[in-house]
Amino acid sequence: MQSFNGLGMNLGNLARLSNAQSRSISPENFTGDKGCGGMATEGTGLRHAEGLGRGWKISPSIPIEPGETFELANIEGSGAIQQIWMTATGPWRFSIMRIYWDDQEEPSVECPVGDFFCSGWGGFAQLSSLAVCVNPGSAFNCYWEMPFRKRCRVTFTNIGDESMRLYYQINYTLTDVPADCAYFHAQFRRTNPLPYQDVYTILDGVTGQGHYVGTYMAWGVNNSGWWGEGEIKFFMDGDGEFPTICGTGTEDYFCGSYNFENKETKQYQEFTTPYAGLHQVLRPDGVYRSQTRFGMYRWHITDPIRFQQDLRVTIQALGWRKDRRYLPLQDDIASVAFWYQTLPAAPFPALPHRDYLEVI
Repeated sequence: MQSFNGLGMNLGNLARLSNAQSRSISPENFTGDKGCGGMATEGTGLRHAEGLGRGWKISPSIPIEPGETFELANIEGSGAIQQIWMTATGPWRFSIMRIYWDDQEEPSVECPVGDFFCSGWGGFAQLSSLAVCVNPGSAFNCYWEMPFRKRCRVTFTNIGDESMRLYYQINYTLTDVPADCAYFHAQFRRTNPLPYQDVYTILDGVTGQGHYVGTYMAWGVNNSGWWGEGEIKFFMDGDGEFPTICGTGTEDYFCGSYNFENKETKQYQEFTTPYAGLHQVLRPDGVYRSQTRFGMYRWHITDPIRFQQDLRVTIQALGWRKDRRYLPLQDDIASVAFWYQTLPAAPFPALPHRDYLEVI
């Protein structure tokens, strides 16, 4: 994207001027309108601001009741979301974020908030990458650029049984959007357990032109031994039984090697980098936490996977038998696929029932 549109910038073009307008939506300015921040007279901070008055952090957050959907943003015109920060209380699998582009009836983003920010297991794990950062104590940050031409709507639904509280800020620009800009999409899936000899589907049913830009996976193993021999496969533009792109192993796709093992400690080694990481390893505690669980991400920022007509992405769950044959695994796998494409997009599969989403 060219900097004079006021969209994406980097150190090489940061000095370039633009006529774009910077705006921000938060509980202190629900509409993002110019000159309207900090005007609240009611809010979750009212009691704390006693004696200080208007303008002193009266509305820093919002409560969202069970079953309630709150519209975080409704932006008219053309522009792009540039950064999202939020921190949410309650089970992260029970908070569903949706984003709609240009008055589309179907969401282009539909995902539990934790999984969208690479935190599918419901607990904090520090992550530093170009697209997503998770910082202490539970700060979710997204830097995916999200252009729109007519409108952007962001909603947040509490499907839990208890009230939750959300702090958030959506930073965006109002500007012209080049004709060749596609729309950001993110789709969540979970299979628990994966049926024997089935492959896990990360993404399917995508039609149109676009490019795939990232994968997050929350992977819980149900066997002992190594679990990551499986290959990821990208079927595009009419591919049949065999894909155009085929990886060599799960840890290889996530830019690791040899079981993610630290050869000195003989343990899994967490790592977080700009483009890929194994940032979360939940180890058994000898009592009720019986299975090992992993959080991994891989961003195709420098190597987007281009498709012209259609795309399907799968990954095998594969371990070892004692006789060194491959063992198809029946693991608990959840994922978020991130991609850009033209509109309209095909409707997403329905999210699973809350009890199926729950992390136990």
